[in-house]
Amino acid sequence: MSDIAVRVADIAQETADIKALRLVGEDGAALGPYRAGAHIDVVGPTGIRRQYSLCGPPDEPDSLLIAVKREAASRGGSAALHTVSVGDRLLVGLPRNLLTLADGADRAILVAGGIGVTPLLSIAYELHSRGAEFELHYFARSRDEAAFAELLDRVEFRDRVHWHLGIPRAEHAAALAAPRAAATRATHVYTCGPEGFMDQVRELFAPQVGEGSVHVEHFAATEVDTSQDAAFTVELDTGETFEIPPDRSILSVLEENGIEVFKSCEEGICGSCVSGVLEGVPDHRDNCLSAADKAAGNQMALCVSRASSEKLVIELY
Repeated sequence: MSDIAVRVADIAQETADIKALRLVGEDGAALGPYRAGAHIDVVGPTGIRRQYSLCGPPDEPDSLLIAVKREAASRGGSAALHTVSVGDRLLVGLPRNLLTLADGADRAILVAGGIGVTPLLSIAYELHSRGAEFELHYFARSRDEAAFAELLDRVEFRDRVHWHLGIPRAEHAAALAAPRAAATRATHVYTCGPEGFMDQVRELFAPQVGEGSVHVEHFAATEVDTSQDAAFTVELDTGETFEIPPDRSILSVLEENGIEVFKSCEEGICGSCVSGVLEGVPDHRDNCLSAADKAAGNQMALCVSRASSEKLVIELY
């Protein structure tokens, strides 16, 4: 999967720690449209590849908008992107989706925590363009720490935006009582933010709308107990067979044997290495596949997931 050269066309300081970068094609070619909820890989000045949600209108062809939060524990990715200037050249991957809009919903409830507003913005733009019923609930410590606050005051759907500023986590359920009460089994909920925040949103809405109708976008890998991991066999649909030791990933073993697999985060977040499962039972340990995808058992993330059966037969995408 090839990268695309882009230039930084504009930089906005959204908060003390968040910058918004508008990217345009280096050769002037259109970069959109894309599906709402999409993200891209971005290769920054240090060569580190990270994933960022697209925040602009999905039908906008001329540019891509991302927001980068400078993390205190950054391994160089976010900090490096905070040093770029207008005109700098970056490499990005094609937009791809883990978070997508479901069809047939009677309404959508978008619940953002801090920087988690980023993937929900493009969804809000798309819902508005469809004339769909939706509302966006935005939780942040303060307005000064809320990315795209000025934008959300200007957008055409600003009457759908509900601000929840400085509210302790313990009071979030009360703040969402009204949209929860109005939700039906045909309502879909989309949430992104810190893990505990999203867990609370899922626990709050799943009994009302159904577990499969709560859609989550993750930023961080899940901690997994690997102490009981055992070896298993992986067979490719081409017939090649490989033994996967307890302390190695499927991805690393395939790469060691010259098998090319598209990858990016290697933490089970971005979905780059997701491949098909033709036989066997995967042990899902990723945060990129939905609950429905995992239940189907016909695909898996090769960088982190393992096998619950002695053998898997997989098909590389």
